[in-house]
Amino acid sequence: MLSRSLEKFLGLLIMNACRYVVGCRNKVDKEKLTSGTRVVLAMTTLTIMRALPCELFTTCCMKILASGNVSYSAVGGLPDQIPELRESIELLLMNHELFLRGVLLYGPPGTGNTLLARAIASNIDANFLKVVSSAITDKYIGESARLIREMFGYAHRKIEIPLPNEQSRTEILKIHAVGIANHGEIDYEAVVKLDEGFNGADLQNVCTDAGMSAIRAERDYVIHEDFMKVEA
Repeated sequence: MLSRSLEKFLGLLIMNACRYVVGCRNKVDKEKLTSGTRVVLAMTTLTIMRALPCELFTTCCMKILASGNVSYSAVGGLPDQIPELRESIELLLMNHELFLRGVLLYGPPGTGNTLLARAIASNIDANFLKVVSSAITDKYIGESARLIREMFGYAHRKIEIPLPNEQSRTEILKIHAVGIANHGEIDYEAVVKLDEGFNGADLQNVCTDAGMSAIRAERDYVIHEDFMKVEA
């Protein structure tokens, strides 16, 4: 934020409680650099590159992706979080007189945050906006922090997506094992007892590795021992 002009080509920039003596690009209209103006500052040279409007939309760093046909049944191990999320999003969309607020899903990676967001978008036939990380990383001082701050400023409700417990791991493992041909009984409860600390992505890898074990044994189906070998 520009505080005041010092000279024709110099200014004092105050940002995040820090003060910078900055230069100004020749093409920038100096008359527009009044107190309170938002500006783009080059990080290496501390040069004002251009003036910014009062507000910018953060959708410039997002791209629309197809949500796909993702149902809530594809998201396992979140019996409390799914109803809370549906209440926060679906009910408000169905009742237009209510104010729609943003929801922040947070937790360790691989626990189903993105999958759950796709499921809610698919269920309400909405667009799925993915934040492009390269667009957030800006070469100008303060712009990356501003984009992140504005995106998180939309979240008025927070829902934690934790690592799954033993029961949740069993549900998730069964979901990922649906498309795998098996022979005999698979004791999923015994398998997940060895998976303490695993997230949803890890459990998907367990199913993949069990399939690879069957292939190495020249079988077109998995057995319980294939899963146990993965955990050994």
